[in-house]
Amino acid sequence: MLVISFLAICPRSAVSATPTVAEARAFMDKAEAELLQLSSRAQRAAWVEENFITGDTEAIAAQENERAIARTTELVGEARRFEDLSMPADLAREFKLLKLSLTMPAPTDARLRSELTRIASSLEASYGSGKYCPGPSETKCLGIDDLDVRMAQGRDPKELEKLWTGWHKVGAPMRNRYARFVELSNQGARELGFPDTGAMWRSNYDMTPEEFSADLERLWQQVKPLYLELHTYVRRRLIEKYGAAAKRADGMIPADLLGNMWAQEWGNIYDIVAPESAPATYDLTKILTDRHTGPRQMVEFGENFFTSLGFSKLPDTFWQRSLLARPRDRDVVCHASAWDIDYDEDVRLKLCLHTTADDFTTVHHELGHDYYFLAFRKLPFLFRGSANDGFHEAIGDTIALSITPEYLKKIGLIEQAPPASADIPLLLRSALDKIAFLPFGLLIDKWRWEVFSGQVKPADYNKAWWALREEYQGVAPPVDRSEADFDPGAKYHIPDNTPYARYFLARIYQFQFYRALCQSAGYSGPLHRCSFYESKEAGAKLKSMLELGMSKPWPVAMRTLTGQDKADATPLIEYYRPLLAWLKQQNEEQKAGWSIPRDPLNAQP
Repeated sequence: MLVISFLAICPRSAVSATPTVAEARAFMDKAEAELLQLSSRAQRAAWVEENFITGDTEAIAAQENERAIARTTELVGEARRFEDLSMPADLAREFKLLKLSLTMPAPTDARLRSELTRIASSLEASYGSGKYCPGPSETKCLGIDDLDVRMAQGRDPKELEKLWTGWHKVGAPMRNRYARFVELSNQGARELGFPDTGAMWRSNYDMTPEEFSADLERLWQQVKPLYLELHTYVRRRLIEKYGAAAKRADGMIPADLLGNMWAQEWGNIYDIVAPESAPATYDLTKILTDRHTGPRQMVEFGENFFTSLGFSKLPDTFWQRSLLARPRDRDVVCHASAWDIDYDEDVRLKLCLHTTADDFTTVHHELGHDYYFLAFRKLPFLFRGSANDGFHEAIGDTIALSITPEYLKKIGLIEQAPPASADIPLLLRSALDKIAFLPFGLLIDKWRWEVFSGQVKPADYNKAWWALREEYQGVAPPVDRSEADFDPGAKYHIPDNTPYARYFLARIYQFQFYRALCQSAGYSGPLHRCSFYESKEAGAKLKSMLELGMSKPWPVAMRTLTGQDKADATPLIEYYRPLLAWLKQQNEEQKAGWSIPRDPLNAQP
């Protein structure tokens, strides 16, 4: 593709010594048209690479990504000419967003930039093609989607330890490449005027990096008491189930016993920790399985929720081009994701669906992304994003909060909603995912920010990783770890370079959004029982916020939907208030919290 600079578009003789607003507007219009084309090409290449993992597709994706990064970097440099110009607010915001648009800033040196993009593609491909081969007793090697199922269903602690250890080997070969990736990305960030890549990421929230870090900690302190009660209760029940395999002198929980490869969500062990005298509720996984619900039907349930709110059906191309099940003939990156290929109507999902309650929820979450894409598609290109990245993640989760018994009854999946006495079991099942996730959602980027800033050196990558996991989550590795391991690489978002604070924010935002939409729907009962399914009033309010895209600072978008202009965990606490009271009763004779060992890599039970 021919790269045309602004000076080529506007010859120097036509450019005034003192730039004007008209020139700035002309620059931005042409820049956005070019970025739209480059970004779409990069998206198409990435789609092919993740669906057909070969050396060729990896190289093509790297080349297109490099092309987009290179031109964006050049445009940021050219835009500096307008830095001191007084502009209308919307135009000034576009210039700001241009500068912050790269999650992987790259050096201006073409050789180094090419090296960075090749490393990035190779890290993502290493994860996508990663396997654990159990041994001669099993002929099949297991990818992460198969391992997810086994971790969820397994109840033999020795087998769980093998699965955990086997998958985490995928990270070790990435270690040196990742260290070089950090070095090159930081160089790109410094050339754009930021101290490092982490500081650049934190600048994307309409506040300073320091203010953003402090605000995340403020939110964590709001929710930490609830997490501590949940941790204490789950720890006791796991010890009752597994005995010595779960009991540690320091009070932490072995990471392989929580039903998830990364111990980030614990809902899969609900059967172990369910209240002893809980009334019968329903098993959504069994219901979906008994109905022979296929991948397309799973997605149609999610689509129908959005159309019940007044949104349009998904484009025909969505069904023609999405990947909903793992192919039999090739490796693909199965990590669930939503795609905006042409930044217009070509939206897609890429996931390998299983007929489970978790994937039923995942579908609603991922479709939230696609409907957000469709809502802001008519805005200028740099405004075609969510108010901040936490908003994008929160939308689908807000919908998923409406997957209540009454909703399931309305759509014919259950015949009768459980009685009010079932509220605690349902809230506990929800909290095992949403509350358990909070410290994990916070620490992923805390680790990366420390790595990018140089506070954590490559020689201490794993030590720092486990220090944060133990401090915030109170979980420990099931076996000794060392710096020969690179456990961060076993989590998709690290090799894929996807910022993670968005997921923590989404866990807070979604309850703010949910309460506001329930109020719009006229609901006035206990918050956790609300479903705004079929409420056109709620849909209209949601749509008005989605259509803003990134055109306004995120507090404006927050206020449009909720009436508040800052993040607040109060609605989350309100939602789980009955559960918190119950957990405190269960934990009356238990010691909450845990102690932190001096060496997190070699702590003994």
